[in-house]
Amino acid sequence: MDIKKYTQEIFDIEINELKKVRDKIGKEIEETAKLIMECKGKVVITGIGKSGIIGRKIAATLASTGTLTVFMNSAEGLHGDLGIIHREDVVIAISNSGNSDEVISIIPSIKKIGAKLIAMTGNKNSKLGKESDEILDIGVEREACPMNIAPTCSTTATLVMGDALASVLIKLRDFKPENFAVYHPGGSLGRRLLMKVKDVMHNGTDLAIVEKNTNIDEILVTMTKKKLGAVCVLEDEKMVGIITEGDIRRALGNKEEFFTYKAKDIMISKYTYIGSEKMAVDALDLMENRESQISVLPVLEGDKLVGMVRIHDLLNSVN
Repeated sequence: MDIKKYTQEIFDIEINELKKVRDKIGKEIEETAKLIMECKGKVVITGIGKSGIIGRKIAATLASTGTLTVFMNSAEGLHGDLGIIHREDVVIAISNSGNSDEVISIIPSIKKIGAKLIAMTGNKNSKLGKESDEILDIGVEREACPMNIAPTCSTTATLVMGDALASVLIKLRDFKPENFAVYHPGGSLGRRLLMKVKDVMHNGTDLAIVEKNTNIDEILVTMTKKKLGAVCVLEDEKMVGIITEGDIRRALGNKEEFFTYKAKDIMISKYTYIGSEKMAVDALDLMENRESQISVLPVLEGDKLVGMVRIHDLLNSVN
């Protein structure tokens, strides 16, 4: 047995079945999205067995992208969990056959409660299909399982249909990365999207500050002591220039004059800066996506220096 070749064949089978499901999509996806967008309650996804496992994932995806969603195991629904469902809700019931006992058994209660019912099924003519307000057809012609028994293509099609629905709702809600980050504050993505410049900048006594007439030797001492890789030049509390380690190296090209220099002689008066309320990823982009990269960035409010951010601080915080 050529395991690699057989594995590739399984991929091909699932891809082909997905294409067939894709080609059957019609107005029902639009109507389903409309029902959810107009829903004054929440979305309740229900299923049993492997359909239930897929349902949990779809519920998690919807919840993390701005749609109030919960999962209810259909069997638990028979024993009290139907109290989760209210009249203003939309229920998405998942059953490939459309005739799963646990799913069928809770339909009368869902109808009596008054919630809208969407079927995600491979059998439009099933009990579930006939009782639903909309049907998302996830029917496949075969499973990838060599016995054509174990749910493989059918569960993949269900998962992709759920992903497609979630993606449609993301578009309709104009859901943005910063919205996504609110629901994922603990992960690296959340940190990257929520972190502001003020959260990572150095400020106060950490800042390396000199005046226009400060001598080069004092500039070097200040730069070394503060370890920020640059000193900011202030005049009447306003920032008028910056001197980086690179500027110092360039100034050393004139060895005879080097120790006669003052800050005003070597400072860069047209410098790049950022505001403290800007996102940290914006600061990183500003420092990296330029003809000549910079490693430090002054943080200003108006023309007043409030902080300094270093590129490696940003990399540590947003990656």
